Amino acid sequence: MSPPRLTGALRSFSTVSKQEDFTLELYDLKAKRLKRQELFAREGLTWPKVVQLFTQHQEKKEQQSASQELKNILQAAKQIVGTEFGQDTIESAAVYLFKTFHNKDQVGHEETRAIKQMFGPFPASAAEASCVAVGQLVALLGESHVEAFIQTQSSCKTVDQGATFGRNITFSFDSYVLDTQDALPWEEEQGEGQSLDFNSFLNNHVGGRRTEVETVGASSVSALSQSSAESSILRREVEKYLSGGNMGSSSAEELCTSLFEMLSSTKTDDELQNELFEFLGPEGFEMISVLLQRRSDIVDSLLSGPPDNKLSYPPGELCRNKPTYGCQVTIQSEQERQMMKLYRREEKRERKREKRSDDGEYSEAAFHFDPKELRLQREQALLTARRSPVLGRQREYERPRYPHVYDSCAEATKTSAFIGGAKMLLPEGIQRENNKMFEQVEIPPNEPMPIGFQEKPVYISDLDEIGQLVFKGMKKLNRIQSIVFETAYNTNENMLVCAPTGAGKTNIAMLTVLHEIRQHLQPGGVIRKDQFKIVYVAPMKALAAEMTNYFSKRLEPLGIAVKELTGDMQLTKGEILRTQMLVTTPEKWDVVTRKSVGDVGLSQIVRLLILDEVHLLHEDRGPVLESLVARTLRQVESTQSMIRILGLSATLPNYLDVASFLHVNPYIGLFFFDSRFRPVPLGQTFVGVKTTNKIQQLHDMEEVCYDKVLEQIKAGHQVMVFVHARNSTVRTAMSLIEMAKNRGESSFFQADQGPDYGHCEKQVQRSRNKQMREMFPDGFGIHHAGMLRQDRTLMENMFSRGYLKVLVCTATLAWGVNLPAHAVIIKGTQIYDAKRGAMVDLGILDVMQIFGRAGRPQFDKYGEGTIITTHDKLSHYLTLLTQQNPIESQFHASLADNLNAEVALGTVTNVEEAVKWLSYTYLYVRMRANPLVYGINHKAYQMDPGLELYRKELVVEAGRKLDKARMIRFEERTGYFASTDLGRTASHFYIKYNTIETFNELFNAQKTEADILSIVSKAEEFEQVKVREEEMEELETLLCSFCELPAAGGVENGYGKINILLQTYIGRGEVDSFSLISDLAYVAQNAARIVRALFEIALRKRWPAMTYRLLNLCKVIDKRLWGWAHPLRQFTTLPSSVLSRLEERKLTVDKLKDMQKDEIGHMLHHVNIGLKVKQCVHQIPAILMEATIQPITRTVLRVRLTITPDFRWNDQVHGSVGEPWWLWVEDPINDHIYHSEYFLLQKKQVVSGEPQQVVFTIPIFEPMPSQYYIRAVSDRWLGSEAVCIINFQHLILPERHPPHTELLDLQPLPVTALGNREYESLYKFTHFNPIQTQIFHTLYHTDTNVLLGAPTGSGKTIAAEMAIFRVFNKYPTSKVVYIAPLKALVRERIEDWKIRIEEKLGRKVIELTGDVTPDMRAIAQADLIVTTPEKWDGVSRSWQNRSYVQKVSILIIDEIHLLGEDRGPVLEVIVSRTNFISSHTSKPVRVVGLSTALANARDLADWLGIGQMGLFNFRPSVRPVPLEVHIHGFPGQHYCPRMASMNKPVFQAIRSHSPAKPVLIFVSSRRQTRLTALDLIAFLATEDDPKQWLHQDEREMTDIIATVRDSNLKLTLAFGIGMHHAGLHERDRKTVEELFVNFRCKNDYTLAWGVNFPAHLVIVKGTEYYDGKTHRYVDYPITDVLQMMGRAGRPQFDDQGKAVILVHDIKKDFYKKFLYEPFPVESSLLGVLSDHLNAEIAAGTITSKQDAMDYITWTYFFRRLVMNPSYYNLDDTSHETINKFLSNLVERSLRDLECSYCMEIQEDERTIVPLTYGRIASYYYLKHQTVRMFKEKLKPELPVHELLTILTVTHSFWQHDAHFSRAQVPCSDYLTDTKTVLDNAIRICQAMLDVAANEGWLVSALSICNLVQMIVQARWLHDSSLLTLPHIEQQNLYLFRRWSSRGGQGGGRGYQGPIEVLPELMAACEGREEIFTAMVREELQPQQISQVKHLYTLCTPGPKNDMVI
Repeated sequence: MSPPRLTGALRSFSTVSKQEDFTLELYDLKAKRLKRQELFAREGLTWPKVVQLFTQHQEKKEQQSASQELKNILQAAKQIVGTEFGQDTIESAAVYLFKTFHNKDQVGHEETRAIKQMFGPFPASAAEASCVAVGQLVALLGESHVEAFIQTQSSCKTVDQGATFGRNITFSFDSYVLDTQDALPWEEEQGEGQSLDFNSFLNNHVGGRRTEVETVGASSVSALSQSSAESSILRREVEKYLSGGNMGSSSAEELCTSLFEMLSSTKTDDELQNELFEFLGPEGFEMISVLLQRRSDIVDSLLSGPPDNKLSYPPGELCRNKPTYGCQVTIQSEQERQMMKLYRREEKRERKREKRSDDGEYSEAAFHFDPKELRLQREQALLTARRSPVLGRQREYERPRYPHVYDSCAEATKTSAFIGGAKMLLPEGIQRENNKMFEQVEIPPNEPMPIGFQEKPVYISDLDEIGQLVFKGMKKLNRIQSIVFETAYNTNENMLVCAPTGAGKTNIAMLTVLHEIRQHLQPGGVIRKDQFKIVYVAPMKALAAEMTNYFSKRLEPLGIAVKELTGDMQLTKGEILRTQMLVTTPEKWDVVTRKSVGDVGLSQIVRLLILDEVHLLHEDRGPVLESLVARTLRQVESTQSMIRILGLSATLPNYLDVASFLHVNPYIGLFFFDSRFRPVPLGQTFVGVKTTNKIQQLHDMEEVCYDKVLEQIKAGHQVMVFVHARNSTVRTAMSLIEMAKNRGESSFFQADQGPDYGHCEKQVQRSRNKQMREMFPDGFGIHHAGMLRQDRTLMENMFSRGYLKVLVCTATLAWGVNLPAHAVIIKGTQIYDAKRGAMVDLGILDVMQIFGRAGRPQFDKYGEGTIITTHDKLSHYLTLLTQQNPIESQFHASLADNLNAEVALGTVTNVEEAVKWLSYTYLYVRMRANPLVYGINHKAYQMDPGLELYRKELVVEAGRKLDKARMIRFEERTGYFASTDLGRTASHFYIKYNTIETFNELFNAQKTEADILSIVSKAEEFEQVKVREEEMEELETLLCSFCELPAAGGVENGYGKINILLQTYIGRGEVDSFSLISDLAYVAQNAARIVRALFEIALRKRWPAMTYRLLNLCKVIDKRLWGWAHPLRQFTTLPSSVLSRLEERKLTVDKLKDMQKDEIGHMLHHVNIGLKVKQCVHQIPAILMEATIQPITRTVLRVRLTITPDFRWNDQVHGSVGEPWWLWVEDPINDHIYHSEYFLLQKKQVVSGEPQQVVFTIPIFEPMPSQYYIRAVSDRWLGSEAVCIINFQHLILPERHPPHTELLDLQPLPVTALGNREYESLYKFTHFNPIQTQIFHTLYHTDTNVLLGAPTGSGKTIAAEMAIFRVFNKYPTSKVVYIAPLKALVRERIEDWKIRIEEKLGRKVIELTGDVTPDMRAIAQADLIVTTPEKWDGVSRSWQNRSYVQKVSILIIDEIHLLGEDRGPVLEVIVSRTNFISSHTSKPVRVVGLSTALANARDLADWLGIGQMGLFNFRPSVRPVPLEVHIHGFPGQHYCPRMASMNKPVFQAIRSHSPAKPVLIFVSSRRQTRLTALDLIAFLATEDDPKQWLHQDEREMTDIIATVRDSNLKLTLAFGIGMHHAGLHERDRKTVEELFVNFRCKNDYTLAWGVNFPAHLVIVKGTEYYDGKTHRYVDYPITDVLQMMGRAGRPQFDDQGKAVILVHDIKKDFYKKFLYEPFPVESSLLGVLSDHLNAEIAAGTITSKQDAMDYITWTYFFRRLVMNPSYYNLDDTSHETINKFLSNLVERSLRDLECSYCMEIQEDERTIVPLTYGRIASYYYLKHQTVRMFKEKLKPELPVHELLTILTVTHSFWQHDAHFSRAQVPCSDYLTDTKTVLDNAIRICQAMLDVAANEGWLVSALSICNLVQMIVQARWLHDSSLLTLPHIEQQNLYLFRRWSSRGGQGGGRGYQGPIEVLPELMAACEGREEIFTAMVREELQPQQISQVKHLYTLCTPGPKNDMVI
């Protein structure tokens, strides 16, 4: 929208005129000034004119020679002035040369002197060349012609003299003052009085107070009568003009005021005419003529006023209504202010009394004003307006006083003037000098602020220990630090400290750092370093490096690690974790926090964020700071974590805005110190050189610079001269030396010969830098970043010792090195900016930094800073340095990019959140304070004071842009944002929105390397890089010498130039021209990042060739080597001659690997190098890949890839972490990537050479392709890649699967069909569901085996119950066995059936698991045994001698599809054995298998012996409640960050799918349950109603929470979120389940099985879990995921369920496929076959090899082997092959068993005999390897600790130690692990005992017994036996030891001594409980004592048992 047109008056007082005006005329003074300059320059002789003269009217041939000569002159000029001042300067130098030589034929003395005077020292050859060239040119045209031309051109050049800048204004302190210097025009003219009504004008400007009229006495009536009858011309004209509809935004009054101001100025009519025309536009033409004709009348009529008018005002009014026009100054005394207050109060009362609504009653000319009065009035209004928001409703007059703001400007005790539209405060004592050459403004140094009476310096010795350690060597803090100290060091408040450069802000930062450290100090002086991070954001890398040094030195004594994290200094994740303080740049920190919760560990524990140089907010990099702060503040609010923000800045005018942006409390944390607080006061001098001729300018600046330098040197000071290019340092120094010599003043500059001067001189003469050596004797030095480190240090030392009087340097010195001088001079303010590709003004930051170097704190009373600039920039720097321009926000420019970053991060997901996010930015603060600048008009602001609508508009617009570029998905209807891969890539790689647009347009899969480079060079990041005339030639040469690829666009275009520079960079080319050097660095820095982003995009788009090409290009740029260079060039250690020879001889890496080192040496004619080359060759990362494929279905292959590292690790070359690789599977024919991942080869894997396994699935299509490639490419090394071919020639795809059972449309069966009242009463419903109806007959009325495959939640348990009832009806004596795969499921069934079957039907139900082993009697009596596969396998192994096993008539296996998982083999064995038993006892056992929908149900059915009759396999979609599934992919290689990035989507899924119904979220670990729940709470906290998920009265909930043990659960339950995992206490779990079932709590986290609580919405958060055995994350079995999804949809309540599955994006396709089509079940028996064979051998069922073969044919494995041969590595399915395969299998397994001493094969090679060890393994359910280990490790006499080692080898248990020591394990996860371990440990120990007993080793056997006791009692053997009593811990033992001292009290006759062991305790108590109670009363609770007593009574010696414990 176009900004409002503003009146001239308003414009002169606001910063608004910076907006371009949209009419064609430019109303901008600056632009006018520039235009005028151009005109001036054109009038003189310019280069284009010279060119034109020689090239027009010429023949073609002559034209060519002329242009060649012109080029030569330019070249010479370039050599003389250098390139760093831009093309204009070179051209104007060329003109100077032309003028000098046009009538000379050689370079004489005079010419030399003229040139030298103009340019300083110059190469003579250049002058000669130019002279010759000019001669040639003149000869072409003839001398007279040229002479005439020069004459005419020069004559029209007038003397160019800029107007004086500003006026000298003196101030008098009258109540109002006018300019006394300029006589006002109206003082001479007299006219008749005319009156004008400005009543409403007043109302507008002073806050709408109407009652002034009342206060005007009778005099105004008299004024009326005096007033002439003729009404105001001005008013009439204005109204006429406005009624024409012009200038809608301003009122008549404003317009009158502005016009009056113009008319009464001193300008001539002509000037005024232009200005009025500009102001009013063409429509005001007539009005202008009228006004100008009657100008004097109008002015007079308004100026004559009744003299007595003022008397009627109260005194306060008088001071308030100062004249409002044009007056420059207003001063208010304290007394006046008090009057104002009184007056305002009075007036408010008045207004209340009046409450009048219309102005109508005041007649037009209600009262009369003196314009002087009006003028002051307006001035006062403006002054107050400065304080308040531009459009505030109520004007504030009083500004609150903040305690720590020392702002002399705000108090306006000095003077105030308006210059050039900007408010300017120039201190008094200012001196001006103005001459032909320059104008100079000198501001004297400030007086320091007097010390206040409360100010006391803080002495270091008064600080605590930490403070003293860190500030060692300092005596006290300086003034500013002392004032800030209390807040910084002892509070947690956010702070903003504005203070001048050099005031010691770094130490303020240090104070806050110390406060943070002290908060994490544990008693005993330990700092908890893992609990906090401190981030220091510094604006420049140089500064970051300096800060890192400073902080690490200071914090070293505390052991705090400080590291730099910038573009140059990358840190690994480990390093970041080990660092407590990071010093970084805004961009880098932005990228780090953008990577989402990626480095969540990082950004979550930041406790202090220090932002240095906050005033950068208004520069281009401001938006980055804004987004950082906004992100941090939102994090503080959402996570309720405390992050303190400290802003440090130079002095800035609108510090209040910045404070409110940083959320600083202005009364506590805002500190503002003006320049009076500088440690060394600074005098500033501004010099503006007037000429506009570039060459003359340079010359004048040199001249002025020399004068200034000399002045300081004569006063005995040292000077630093700052210039802005490296080669300018030399040139300036040389010309200063030259001038000194010419003027005979060089003696002043020479250093005083100190004692060690000679030594220093020698040091300098040793340097390689020629110019440096030459200058030193003259007392001059140079310093810039291009010099060598040692040379720079040398110069710094010489300067600080005083041997250099003048140091000429670039700004790097000011930033990176703290080297002060008395005076600094900035020569010239044009600096080349590569980012903009142009010369720009030196930034205020740099100027301040440089000025900050003026004045040496120890020596000088004050410092002096001089800035020499051109005249037109003088006002710019004056305003900047006196800090007058409020800093504005630049955020809107990069809104789209920042919005995209937040969406990709997941912190902004809809428009509403984005609007909220904007309210945290500085943009928002400034939009409210100054809406006009941001294009918000007055009306809009009044309608929408919070700017909600405007922010929404901004957001929606940005959202549309991003959506168009496919960076996000923005649904306008709902306002939701979703991030896309492209957007995330852009955010992570910091790519701008426009660049992505370019990519979308130009980037496709077919591009070549050259195309890619040209696409990259068109990126917006490089938009500003321009091509300059003077660079053309050099670019041409670069193009020829370094560009290996064609550079599109050539030298003429910007993008061509970038392409050339990029290729030059890769080819390591040298660049000369200064501007090109900085462009090159800029291009190189950005291109690498952009190409990386393109690589990610190509990978996501799955273009293999492109991905490969881009990855290589990334490495080419990183390494600066072309891809065809020899890979060994990546090693810097090899000399280049050797490398060139390698390339000539075409010795590839592979060849070199095969050669001997001597051979290599001879080939290279360099004998010794062979070894080095050989080492390097072996250090190039290389890997070997082997792939095996298993078809899962006809369309999906599982690939197992084994990667073996094949290179030598060297920390210098490879670092210490790992080598990253990219891996993808490509289909060369379709040009598509089917799978890609990033993996890290860890250092330890390379060193040990261990192979790494990668498993993934890929699709396959029919007809089968011939092959796929797996390609692995190193992420860092060129020429390091591997390819593995997957061949499909011999692949046999599995058979097609038979169709599913159709669900018939039957009438639902009523429950009464059971025909048994008791059974019917068990069900709450009346009819069975469709699936149950269809299978009812088969299950309840027949005995066939049944396999039921149906989706989770379709009521399979009821199907099982039907089968159970059949047994109860038909075979009442036999048993039912129900096998469930998990203890949790068994528990669930037991709880249900104990009530329903045992209590209601009177049938005995028994649980048989590892936890619960009932005795034989109980089992024998049971009707229903519920057990786990392992347990039943163990039990049924010895079926011959367990009669109850033979009594089983039905085996129900739940979740039989788990056959395919790792527990599968056990199920196979059970079923096979069952079939085997029933065939032996000829008593059929019915098998009922329940599973989810299966793909290959037929195979399972065949194996279970089921015909067509018993197979029911429904399709997955047949669910009682339909299910809607959403799958979301999440990027990111690392598990934890990926999980964390899912939390926001989880929250949103709940909000959108199931805000009020129950939700289940499945996560993979207990830690995740906690993290997820806490994150959800954080999101809830930002909602309006954080307890919206709590469906229960809060008081009731509080009571429930009181009973919960787990602390996290207490917290989450309060918000209606439950947690559920195996690590919870049993009672807590029950509580959560109870609450969930009754809808009292919302979310329940658990591992899917065993919790049968359906919910409306199920969220599966991540599908991997951490596998402790292999130490990495592996995928859930697909069945588990289906199981979890099955919990969605509650049959009685929901009409549909919803499942949201959040997966790693590379697995998304896999899940998409298998969640909808069933997954085939394969057997996993192969891996554990030998153990199961062993069991059968021990049981005697297998006695020969043939038996073993037969046994295998019973298994499911055998069925699948035939159906899917490739899966099991079987080549074909012919009879022979299968036979051979199985025979080998049996042989191998038996051989293994034999090696493990489990059995032996007799001589006949057939018969098999079991051995004791085999029986032990089978009986105790151990792997045969374990028994083998016992046999080999157990020895005759083993002590307990060695047994422990053996035990821990069996299972990786460390938990034992904790268990015996009764240590508190760190988290509940370990608790349950300990439980598992202990369950197994006893079993294993018993096996060990059997082994030891078998060998007859007594000592070992006893040790094992001891170990078992230790495990059972949880104590070490040597611990006191008293610990076996409950609740008695180590710390309570003293109670018993001291007992003896009370010996007599206990009744006297018992045991007397101290009690150490249990028997002594018994003796002492003599069976009397009160004695025991007396002993332990002080430590134990009563209920605990009673428990101990209970045990104690059991243990009291009685007749039956002697101490059983």
